[in-house]
Amino acid sequence: MTDLLHVLPDFAAKPYSHLLPSLDKALLTTNDLLTLDPAHVAKRAQLPAGELRRLAEAVTTALHRQLGFGAEEPPGSAFVAGLSSADHGPAARRCISTLDGALDAALGGGIPPGYLVEVTGESGAGKTQLLLTLLLAVQLPPPHGLAKSAVYISTEAVLSTTRLTQLLSSHPALAALSVDEKPSLERVLSIQTSDLESQEHILRYQLPVAIRNYGVGLVILDSVAANYRAEFEKKGMNGAAAMAKRGTQLVQLGALLRELARTEGVAVVVANQVADRFTRAPSAASSNAVSRNTSANSQGNGRELTPQPSTASQPEVGLLLSPDPLALDHQQKWFTGWGDQQYEPEHAQKTPSLGLVWTNQLACRIALIKQPVFASGQPLTAPIGENEWHEENHILKWRRWLKVVFAPWTPPSYDRGVEFEILKLGITHIVKEK
Repeated sequence: MTDLLHVLPDFAAKPYSHLLPSLDKALLTTNDLLTLDPAHVAKRAQLPAGELRRLAEAVTTALHRQLGFGAEEPPGSAFVAGLSSADHGPAARRCISTLDGALDAALGGGIPPGYLVEVTGESGAGKTQLLLTLLLAVQLPPPHGLAKSAVYISTEAVLSTTRLTQLLSSHPALAALSVDEKPSLERVLSIQTSDLESQEHILRYQLPVAIRNYGVGLVILDSVAANYRAEFEKKGMNGAAAMAKRGTQLVQLGALLRELARTEGVAVVVANQVADRFTRAPSAASSNAVSRNTSANSQGNGRELTPQPSTASQPEVGLLLSPDPLALDHQQKWFTGWGDQQYEPEHAQKTPSLGLVWTNQLACRIALIKQPVFASGQPLTAPIGENEWHEENHILKWRRWLKVVFAPWTPPSYDRGVEFEILKLGITHIVKEK
């Protein structure tokens, strides 16, 4: 039960203080208490089964209250659905706008308070630009904002105040406002953390105080993966042990951020990095559906694989990833944001960092996807090999899309989502030609 305070920081443990040492000594966790038979737990811990049942009921009730349902409604629970307690209609949803109508429509109105939201994408996809816009938009009165301040917690680069100033002076929705109505950099609290220890202290102790003292409505963590990569990729760390420890810390981080979002009525938005997805070679059953097959010689002497003639014009993404519907490689196309479109080339598949453990902590994932436009006018369907550079293969520009992968308040985006561009005045959607 040493994890009880991490699972339920506000749990009233005093009536059960005589039980906890024996549970700790028997190496029993909160999960064991709730899932195992009380008689089995009592036998292991040498405690009365009746008292353990009462403890399990108290923990279950506290968990229900934390999740926002039960007889007693906790403070801030009205924000869980993004609605005021007086009106539950669609018009009552309070959101933080992206300051672009098409992007807001894709997000179901914007980013509502009470949720843990992730924005993921490659470097240069527009994550920082979107987050900076939210820092200013949250200061606007409804329906575009919450009329509150923002906290920006950085684990990498410092807050770009130069870009914020540029947005204030050039964005159409902000430049026309009077001095009293216009957002201010003074209402953006910036904190920088360089390691997991300081990050834990800031999030657990300093952040709740700042939210209450400064009237914060938005918390941004940019990025969530940086400190974990620095901490768990050190030399000499055992792979399995490091993964297990990281998984436990990610669950605790997710629980902490969700609890802050729910009880304080703030929107918590985290930026996340992505990694390349390496796929398995297609099976013999699906080889006819794959456009590029490779085979090694029968002696297995380590020679390079020989490309085989193409037998199909375009492979199916599901077959490229995995033909087995129960395989994680096949299923992750529904929760990563990449792999669910048939025109996506195999080498362009990405996976958000921190894996499935972190994904389960999120209420919403927003993927920012970018694709190069080459001088030839054709998309690159295969990686350019050595000595295969051609003038027509140089990149002219990048195309970007905002895609809702999953969210409880709006359906996932159709196709690749809403195409947008990044200009001096901010992020804006691209109008499709008819």
